[in-house]
This record gives sequence, C-alpha cells and structure tokens, in this order.
Amino acid sequence: MRMRTAVASIALGIVAAVGSMTLALATGLVPVESVTKTVVEPAQTSTVSMTTTGMTPEEIYDTYAQGVVEVVATFSGTSSMDPYAPTGGSQQALGTGFVVSEDGYILTNAHVVGESGATAESVTVSFKDEESAGTKVAATIVGADDSSDVALLKIDPDEVGDLTVIPLGDSDELKVGEPVVAIGNPLGFDFTLTTGVVSALDRELQSPNGSIISNGIQTDAAINSGNSGGPLIDATGHVIGINEQIASESGGNQGLGFAVPINTAIRVMEQLKDGGQVEYAWLGIQGQTLTEDIAAALGIEGEGVLVAEVVDGSPAAEAGLQGGASETSVQGQPYVVGGDIITAIDGEAVTSMEELAGTIAEKAPGDEITLTVLHDGSTTDVSV
Repeated sequence: MRMRTAVASIALGIVAAVGSMTLALATGLVPVESVTKTVVEPAQTSTVSMTTTGMTPEEIYDTYAQGVVEVVATFSGTSSMDPYAPTGGSQQALGTGFVVSEDGYILTNAHVVGESGATAESVTVSFKDEESAGTKVAATIVGADDSSDVALLKIDPDEVGDLTVIPLGDSDELKVGEPVVAIGNPLGFDFTLTTGVVSALDRELQSPNGSIISNGIQTDAAINSGNSGGPLIDATGHVIGINEQIASESGGNQGLGFAVPINTAIRVMEQLKDGGQVEYAWLGIQGQTLTEDIAAALGIEGEGVLVAEVVDGSPAAEAGLQGGASETSVQGQPYVVGGDIITAIDGEAVTSMEELAGTIAEKAPGDEITLTVLHDGSTTDVSV
C-alpha cells in the first residue's frame, strides 16, 4: 500500500514532490498521480452523523464553501530522473486552499505549489460563485515548508471583495469518531464536499522532503487528487486539518485519507508570515527504531531509539550522547550497535525513531528537553 499526496496534475505531466529528509530518516518519494475512474455516489447517504450535534454538512458548505479556493500552480519545464516528474514545457498542478484571514492569507499544501525542489512560477486561485469556480486572482507564495507540507499564499482582498474566512480549530482536542467534512477539487470536480469521521489520530505522515509530520489525522471522508491543501472541517465549522495524502493500492480513494493537524499548520503559518521560512528544533542524531524483538536478536537490552551516530557540534553531542561503533544485521537489515538507547523524552516512552523525530519537530529552537538514555546497562536522564 502506498501513500500518495492528493494533487491533480493537468496539462502535460504528473507533478511529484521529492526530497531528502533530515534526522537520518529514509529518503522518500511522494508521487502525485491522477486516476482514471470516478465514482459518483448519492450525497444523501452520508449526512446523518452531523445532524445530532453542531452543523450539518449542508450548513457547513453553505457557510464556508466560498472560503475555499481552487489553486492552480504553474511550473516551468523540468528535466528529471524522477518518472513522475513532468518534462518539457510549462506544467500545471491543481489543488485546494482556504482563506484564513480577511487580509487575504490562504493556507494550502507545500506540494501544491512546489515540486522536485522547484517553486511554482505563478499561482492562481479561483473562488466559488453560485455554481462553480468564479473570480480568479493571482496569489503570491509567502512561503512553503516541505517538512510540514504547509504553504501560505497571499492575495489582494480588494480584487475579490468580502472574503469568507474559515475559522481555525484546535486539533489537539479531536476525538476519534467525530464527524468531519472535506471541501476541495478532487479530479478537477471543483468545490466538492465529502463527509466522514475522524478515523484515527496520531498518525505519522511522510512529508514531501521525507520528514515526519506528527499527530496526523486519518479520515474516511473521500479524498482524491485535487483535494490537497483543502480544509478538513469539524461539526462546529472549524478547520482541524489540511487534507494532504491518501493511502491507496489503486491510486484513488479507499477510505484512508490523511490531514496535517491544523495546530501544526498554525505554527508554520505564523513563522512564514514573519520571515517566509520555518525553523525547527533539532537533536542531531542518526538513529534506528529498537523493538523488543530486535533488541533480543542483537543481544542488547532496551527499547526505543538506537543511536547510530551523533552529529559533531549538535545539541546531542553537547549533551554527551554517544553513537554506535560497529555494524551488524538482523534478517538483512543493518544496525549500528554500541551506542546509547533513547527510551523516553520528557518522561514519555519513545517507541520509534519516527516518534522521536516528530516530538522534536514540535519543539521550538532553544527549548530544553530531558532524554532518558540507556548506556552500558545504566539509565540516566540527560538535558538537551
């Protein structure tokens, strides 16, 4: 099963987002593919869950659909070894965004306005009129952060008139089972609403540059190519996530959609407003997930993150963390052993390298954390 971002490609090619990641996680490819089969289902079959509390899907759509925009990003011709990347001529990618302020700021995904390390030459956003896409205006890319897959656009509100601002919620307060709706432009069918629930929380999503987006939201609301960057809205009418990718064996929706939590997007947005760039806290290690079974196979004790290497001059190096000294393998998978094992961060158990990376990513530069470290059979707390 593959994870796919939900951008629709138009014109000559398929847009892909490719990058290398930090914190020694594996390099990942996030292909963007359109699909050829569209299934239209009756809308009346999925509205019951929201009628008992809060707004109905119809009320949400009537109130906030005009705050959703169709985003068309134009890229210059490229030449790439990536089989999913466009070649030659201008390319366009179709996605979604939504208005977050009266002065014209719009949130979307970074992979909607960037591909293969290149930023779109131009971006146009279209607002909904009575029937479909209406007013079209140029948008400026304020900044894009591949590590969180969040981008911030800016338009001149005078070119549109009164803007419909969709209020932002608190993704930390979400519960599994809550009803949600997605509004976007799947497969070019503009301003489409789909309904579902929050299927799961705390999913670890892979961003365009391979970094881990922690606290991802899983939903069964239908998400397809073109939904990327659109709002996932709860029953109170607040955005709780930015629709970002799907897990699919066919390339189309299979009820496994994922969204960047809005709290992450808000933190990124504020930094992009201030300077167009996002700074992250970093630890400075290369590590591998150490499960109980792997530890037993390696003949060592402990579970968590096995530190393979410590970057010189990093916060981890200054705190005295030590990397491994020799390499071995378990079922063909190489492991660097002999280094410290990180078992907890701020008193909370760490079960994987991805979890550790996601937790660090939520910190601000300069924050201090406490790592529980197992070294030579002894456990100690280390401030970093």
